[in-house]
Amino acid sequence: MKKIVITGAGGTVGQNLVDFLVGKYSIVAIGKNKEKIDYIKKRQPNVECIVADVSEHGKWEKNLKGADCLISLQAQISAKNEEPFIKNNVVAARVVCEACKKMNVPYIIHASSSVVISIADDYYTRTKRESEKIVKKSGLNYVILRPTLMFGKYDTKHLGYLSKFLEKVPFYPLPGDGKYIRQPLYVIDLCKVIEKCIETKPKNKIYNIIGKEKIYYKDIIKKIRDIKGLKTPIVPIPVGLFKFLIWFYGLFSRNPPFTVEQLDALTNNDIFPLNPWWKTFNVKPTPLDKALKETFSNKLFD
Repeated sequence: MKKIVITGAGGTVGQNLVDFLVGKYSIVAIGKNKEKIDYIKKRQPNVECIVADVSEHGKWEKNLKGADCLISLQAQISAKNEEPFIKNNVVAARVVCEACKKMNVPYIIHASSSVVISIADDYYTRTKRESEKIVKKSGLNYVILRPTLMFGKYDTKHLGYLSKFLEKVPFYPLPGDGKYIRQPLYVIDLCKVIEKCIETKPKNKIYNIIGKEKIYYKDIIKKIRDIKGLKTPIVPIPVGLFKFLIWFYGLFSRNPPFTVEQLDALTNNDIFPLNPWWKTFNVKPTPLDKALKETFSNKLFD
């Protein structure tokens, strides 16, 4: 079997991708969160699991030897200051590219984000743009994928966090009227695209992988609530007050799940152009309602 290396394997995409590709490829899963990497090993004992921080050169690089390609998934999505974004988005991209060249890995699949084509200007957006530049200038053969907001099994940061929040609070605070267009992407659909890239290796291409269906943010929350059989009231709160509450909470939390910058990104109401990636990669997108049910039913959500 072809050898595939996944960095950032402990995240939502990485966890799902390992499950999706196992049995088809020889997989090396690398991530710095020991608990999450151990969880992969528990589920998938045939996967080689390595705990390492890929923003630093180290022994983990020897595991790239003989790899057909590397899938670069590591990312810093939220933090209170710029340093973690630079370390985990910019420095890590540079180190991973250098390691690939050193170990003669012929191809890299780099997971970027649709934020690079948004109007946002924050730590996350700037460092994701910079990481793309690093990949393009690395001299490696590459493909860059730019997914929108993703959801699916193993998600603990985005819609996964919000679903747990719905279970715990007496009411769900909604910023403004909640009529902010979202184009969410089911993580399994991205896994299908990545598999196609492993097999076809489009050379030095960039693809925007935008969720096919548009939906208001407030309607996503309602659908999750209904799928989970909850009765939690959804209460609109003025955006200014909502922003203050997030800021105030951040004063006492080392790692807040939702930041002012993320609220700004939500309320900017970016609508991304829909390029038919499903035709390019011959992948059938999962209908949004079906994907939400698969993710947030008590049986399947983890």
